[in-house]
Amino acid sequence: MTVRTRFAPSPTGYLHLGGARTALYSWAFARHFGGTFILRIEDTDLERSTPEAVQAILDGMQWLGLSHDEGPFYQMQRMDRYREVVASMLEQGTAYLCYCSPEEVEAMRERMRASGEKPRYDGTWRPEPGKVLPPVPEGVKPVVRFKNPEHGEVTWNDVVKGPITIANKELDDLIIARPDGTPTYNFCVSVDDWDMKITHVLRGDDHVNNTPRQINILRALGAELPQYGHLPMILGADGQKLSKRHGAVSVMQYPEQGYLPEAMLNYLARLGWSHGDDEIFSMEQFVEWFNLEHLTASAAQFNPEKLAWLNNHYIKGADNERLAGLARPVLEREGARFDGAPELSTVIALVKDRANTINELADTAMLFYRDPQPDPALLAQHLTDAVRPALAAFAERCKDVEWNKAAIAAMLKEVLAAHGLKMPQIAMPLRLVVTGQLQTPAIDAVLELFGREVVLARVAKYL
Repeated sequence: MTVRTRFAPSPTGYLHLGGARTALYSWAFARHFGGTFILRIEDTDLERSTPEAVQAILDGMQWLGLSHDEGPFYQMQRMDRYREVVASMLEQGTAYLCYCSPEEVEAMRERMRASGEKPRYDGTWRPEPGKVLPPVPEGVKPVVRFKNPEHGEVTWNDVVKGPITIANKELDDLIIARPDGTPTYNFCVSVDDWDMKITHVLRGDDHVNNTPRQINILRALGAELPQYGHLPMILGADGQKLSKRHGAVSVMQYPEQGYLPEAMLNYLARLGWSHGDDEIFSMEQFVEWFNLEHLTASAAQFNPEKLAWLNNHYIKGADNERLAGLARPVLEREGARFDGAPELSTVIALVKDRANTINELADTAMLFYRDPQPDPALLAQHLTDAVRPALAAFAERCKDVEWNKAAIAAMLKEVLAAHGLKMPQIAMPLRLVVTGQLQTPAIDAVLELFGREVVLARVAKYL
């Protein structure tokens, strides 16, 4: 058997974390077995589906690097196929025409509620041997209903949740085509999974109730059933359903906030799956390790601090040129000036270890690409009369010292010893006059990157 998985989002909104995790697991399972990963856009909800949402899904998949082998397939482009299957089912007697109006169906359900029964369609137009159907009303376009089995049960061994059984009497005869002929969700999904020879369906557990309906339709079509696995929802750190307040935003907001795709993938992989105590791993390792046995049935909690920690790990290990390419647009938006300034990749190498995001990285790097504007109160506090002679001596020594970090550090120590000061007493004012900030990386490394001429000019301004 060739493993064939699919990710089938509805383009009624952005690609969120839960959808991205589903896509990741489906992609990894196919890759693990050398199978096929299919992207399918379920766009039959014409009122809510938008081209912008489709593009947001495609952009999110591309950013994450979850490349598909087939597709994207669009359900709206498969209408002729769905109509063909509906016609075949009507001919075979696994579906039938129903002329009940929505109002009549709702009245049926109200009567059942009143008598304590589960509200459902009562089978008025369901053909049975010896049954006389009502006369066909004039001018009424019928829906097509699936003739769901009335007895027995639907059981499947869910690869996440274990065995699940639902009695057929709990399921009424599902509408599979509306009066205008357009097919409905569960029918389209069933036909697509059949046509695309899907072997494994991984999706959110909000689809559990759809599964018995889809299994019955697939059986009526004579199709092989895929294996189903329903992933638990992702909760916020407070244990509540994920909301915009704690992460239920478009995946594409994460690159805007400065996250790397490898950090997001690593983080999502652990939200419902584990490989021992391994926390950090590449996608190559994940594909090698991934299996369905280690998916958890309990809800995962989104932890932004954990994601930031992972992102910091990947930033520290990332290529400096790549990070510079990501940080430059952020710096440009903030008005950075690069002429005569240190090479950005060199600055990135100095400041990246403490950055949790690309935006933080750019914020720290900005001190090299703007004119310093030290707070006058901080200058008065740190650039005292006791320090000025040492600063002047430092400036004089700068003219002929070899301009590298080690030589600058040695020279600073000599100046401090000569003036009876400690490192913070000169490092603080130096940081202020050269960068405008009190918090910077090591002062000797910062001075080396700025260059001799810039340092002398900025120090001279305050002497």
